[in-house]
This record gives sequence, C-alpha cells and structure tokens, in this order.
Amino acid sequence: MRGGDNRTGELFSYVDLEARVRRDHPLRTIRAIVNEALSALEREFAALYSPIGRPSIPPEKLLRAMLLQAFYSIRSERLLMERLEYDLLFRWFVGIGVDDAAWDHSVFSKNRDRLLEGDIAAKFLNAVLARPKVKKLLSTDHFSVDGTLIEAWASIKSFKPKDGPDEPPSGGGGRNEEADFHGQKRSNETHASTTDPDARLYRKGKGKEAKLSFMGHGLMENRHGLLVDACLTPADGHAERVAALHMIEPHADRPRAITLGGDKGYDAQDFINELRSMKVTPHVAQNTNGRRSSIDRRTTRHGGYAVSQRIRKRIEEAFGWIKVVAGQQKTKYRGRDRVGWAFIFAAAAYNLVRLPKLLAAPT
Repeated sequence: MRGGDNRTGELFSYVDLEARVRRDHPLRTIRAIVNEALSALEREFAALYSPIGRPSIPPEKLLRAMLLQAFYSIRSERLLMERLEYDLLFRWFVGIGVDDAAWDHSVFSKNRDRLLEGDIAAKFLNAVLARPKVKKLLSTDHFSVDGTLIEAWASIKSFKPKDGPDEPPSGGGGRNEEADFHGQKRSNETHASTTDPDARLYRKGKGKEAKLSFMGHGLMENRHGLLVDACLTPADGHAERVAALHMIEPHADRPRAITLGGDKGYDAQDFINELRSMKVTPHVAQNTNGRRSSIDRRTTRHGGYAVSQRIRKRIEEAFGWIKVVAGQQKTKYRGRDRVGWAFIFAAAAYNLVRLPKLLAAPT
C-alpha cells in the first residue's frame, strides 16, 4: 500500500525544520518546483501501489531523497540514509520529521525499484518542465543534441563468447583471475557480458579504449541550456542519430521550422534529409574529413548557424554534471531499463540545480 506523504513529529519536537533552513537557500526554490511536479504525478503514483497492505515509503519522499543523492554526489543508498539520519536540511527537503527514523537502505532500494515500472523518471522530467515559471524559460525554436557514453557496471572480463561454457574459471585465481585478451577477436555479435548482457563493447573514437557501455542522449533548448528530453540506448555508431530524430520529432510539428545543432557525428546525408522532411533546419557541424559534408551554403551562410554552433557545446556542461556530480559516469545499475531510468532522472536533477539562478535573474 502506498504511504502518505505527510510529515510527523512536530507536536513533540522543539526543533522547527522550517526555521532551520535559511530563506535564500536554493533548495527552497527547488523544493517548491519539485512539490508541484510531484503533485502533477499523483495518478501515476497511485497506479503503482495496491490500495491494501502496509504503507510503503511514499514515492514523493523517495524521489526527493534521490534528488539529494544526485545534488550532493552521495555514492550509495547506505550513505544517503546515514546523511538523512543526522542532516536537518536533508530531513526538511525530503519531508520527514526531526523525530522520525531514517529508512533502512535495503528497504529504500526495494521501494525505489517500484518506480521503474511506471517510467516515472521521464514523467518527472516532463512535469518539472511543464511548471509555468519553468516553461517560460524554454526555447521552442532552437535546440541542440548530443550523446555521451555511460560506462556499464561490468568488467571487461565478463565479456565472453555467447556460445561459450558456463563453467567457472579453473585457473585457481578465483572469480577475478588474470586474463590476457591480446590477439583475441571480440565483437558484440559473438560476445556478451555475463554481468550485464545489455551493455555493449564500444569506443568513442580512434585510439580510445573500448569499454562496456551504454549511450545516453540529451536534447537541449538553446535559450538557457536546459535539457528538454533524455534517453538511453545501446552503444553503437548509429544510436546518436536515431535518438536525435526520436527526441526532436515531438517538437517539430509546428508551422515554422526549428533548428537542431549537433557535432560532426550527425553530418550524415540520410539524417540531414530526415530532419528537413520534418521541417527541422540542421545546424550540424560540417564533417569534411576526406568527404563532402551534407551541410552546404544554404545553411552555413546564415548567422543563426554560427550561433547554434557556439551554443550547442553547452550540452557538454549538462553531461559533465550528470556524469561527475550525479555519479552517472560509471553507472551502479545493471540492465538498460535501470541505467536509462537513472540517466533520465539525473537530467531532471541537472535542470533543477540550474533553476534557482535562472528564476532569480531579471527578465
């Protein structure tokens, strides 16, 4: 049964959490927006829980706690619960009373997994962007797209032949025995990770190390650099362009054309043609490395092209925050669905971190 999202303990406590948080703390602005977004998801939360049974951890409090985990780079649920036990700011933001005990980390993790069933991360991202004071910050005409590698929670030693034996290693070195891959031919067609079968062996460019990875994608509006969409796919050479078309399509159905900025990896004739058929002007960097670019003077002669090429690089700031601060550079989850949920939720957290200053700036 779904637990109630109410705070207890104030009647018998001498500590007023509301008074302990300064009025200009950025988490106040973030919490107000988060609460509005969570209220908009009331029906989605209700569909995930049975009307009978023992009350669980309320999903609103789960998501607020997970936001703090991203904001403060807390690497595990165990450490998050420890911080929640003694930090009054954390208790105020999550919505638990000063006299209430923090949850057990394993109970927290099991309740969090239920949110995977309802695609809550993507809905939460959209709910935040739909708030009126946030929506007015977004550009509806100019966007940028890019992709980034998310390293899988799997060792390269787990990348084994699909038709190989399931017997444990017999070298006497235990599970992590020495392995020499020199001279071996390995590909995603013939091999798979025994730890995370959804991960794929991929390298971003020539001379770079191949790793078991996923590929995260983001669509950024160009006015303030907020992520308006995010998704995760298997890592391969076509994933970025396919994901870009998928993310820009809902924004392309409008009377006038919009622009989409991207790096050289998006300079492919079929991708450019597809964008133009959707009335999307491709502001993609020209890739002239030994071939003819699909972007010609029809596009580059306009001043807006140079502006898009300058602004599109800001999406790297979002990826940097998601991977370094929110801890998604090497995921702690296994399976495409779980890794994708965490990546999209981190994108929503990035937007929330940006909002206090954006909303305080004079218009």
